[in-house]
Amino acid sequence: MMGAVARGVGVAVAGGLGVAGALHAVWTVTPWPLRTPEEFADTLVGTGEGVPPAAACAAVAGALGAAAYLVAAEAGVAPAVGPERVRRAGVRVVSAVLLARGAGGLVMSGLGLGARSERFRRMDSRYYAPLCLALGAGAAVTSRFPGRGRVA
Repeated sequence: MMGAVARGVGVAVAGGLGVAGALHAVWTVTPWPLRTPEEFADTLVGTGEGVPPAAACAAVAGALGAAAYLVAAEAGVAPAVGPERVRRAGVRVVSAVLLARGAGGLVMSGLGLGARSERFRRMDSRYYAPLCLALGAGAAVTSRFPGRGRVA
């Protein structure tokens, strides 16, 4: 029973990471869904005057794609490549990074620390940090109860 729940959680986490990765890939060429680079900077970065460099967006997109794969493989819904212990460690790193980002975001934005725009702090407190916490917790569940009947 727990394996089926963890598998579903893994699918949801991998999907969320995949969507976030796709958005970062889109941001290599456009500030969509925001109208201007300045609005993007204010809402999604909190500093600066535009979209981060395309290379930075592509690097984050790649990292999120790799994280999505690791979680999906650990959940048993993607082909598992490499040693199981390495994949499991990767999922645990994904979980730790997301949990740290989520907790750090709540502290930084909630206490108004750092030089970030008010709009970013509001979005971070309401959406970005809680999403990171949820994805991090889901990745932790997936690493604790890996999927059975893995895809070959």
